[in-house]
Amino acid sequence: MTSPVTRSLDEKSVDGRPFLTFDLVEWEAFRADTPMTLTEDETLRLRALGDTISVTEVEKVYLALSRLLASHVEATIGLFKERARFLNLHGQKTPFVIGIAGSVAVGKSTTARILRELLTRWPASPKVDLITTDGFLLPNEELRRHDLMNRKGFPESFDRRRILDFLARIKAGEKEVAAPLYSHLVYDVLPNEYQVVSQPDILIFEGINVLQSSDLPKQGDSVPFVSDYFDFSIYIDAEEPVLRTWYIERFMKLRETAFQDPKSFFHRYSRLSPDAARAIAIELWETINKVNLEENILPTRQRADLVLHKGNEHQVDRVALRRL
Repeated sequence: MTSPVTRSLDEKSVDGRPFLTFDLVEWEAFRADTPMTLTEDETLRLRALGDTISVTEVEKVYLALSRLLASHVEATIGLFKERARFLNLHGQKTPFVIGIAGSVAVGKSTTARILRELLTRWPASPKVDLITTDGFLLPNEELRRHDLMNRKGFPESFDRRRILDFLARIKAGEKEVAAPLYSHLVYDVLPNEYQVVSQPDILIFEGINVLQSSDLPKQGDSVPFVSDYFDFSIYIDAEEPVLRTWYIERFMKLRETAFQDPKSFFHRYSRLSPDAARAIAIELWETINKVNLEENILPTRQRADLVLHKGNEHQVDRVALRRL
């Protein structure tokens, strides 16, 4: 029997399933006349450690996606105007929210940053903000108190109420909404430090579990999902063995760079031999990140509006779009 982690996207997109799947030649054609607004240097600056995205991939994948998102934003604005007219309401359209989900090391942050730059450069010059869910993790002190440090990144390690409150206030059109900040150097939420979001036209909300559902109450009470606040959602996908390789490679690169800083939470790993460090990376993947992928992240793939599947070289090789 095929593992749910290694089962290909194609097996989930046959006739009768909710997705239409395209190879890159088919998908690139949807770009139409969308102009390329990023340079090679800008693209290199935006990519995360270990990612290999290039201007060519932006042209083949992200320009068509930018055009698709533009059509969704336009349709949403049109629907808002029609509803406002129907209800005789007056007010500003609330932000269009894009959710980006996927495993650790799959390249979510690169996708989020590339999209932010492309969307900002639309002719209308919309205001686009980017928020990651890292800041909504529970502080390490609280995680230790509840014996959850080894479950960091799992749904229970996030302050879900705070996430929902943040998104509810964004969708309510509040003038300023603060999101907590996180430091990957010290591996913890930064106390009393925030990123203030001020009525953007578009908000990109990125994190491993943003498409996670909740346990439904037996009495039918209202329990909102984070994704209830999304107007469009994207899942970045890759096979588990490939993700494992990328995670280990990234860990080894961090060992030679960020981990060298004495302030780094993982500084102790910089002193290990390469073989010992690799063994730690493998253990962290097998006991934490793979488990989270199988139990919590991968099952949310089918809830996305669009899936970007990556091959061995960290580049998108096919795209699946949910049927309307």
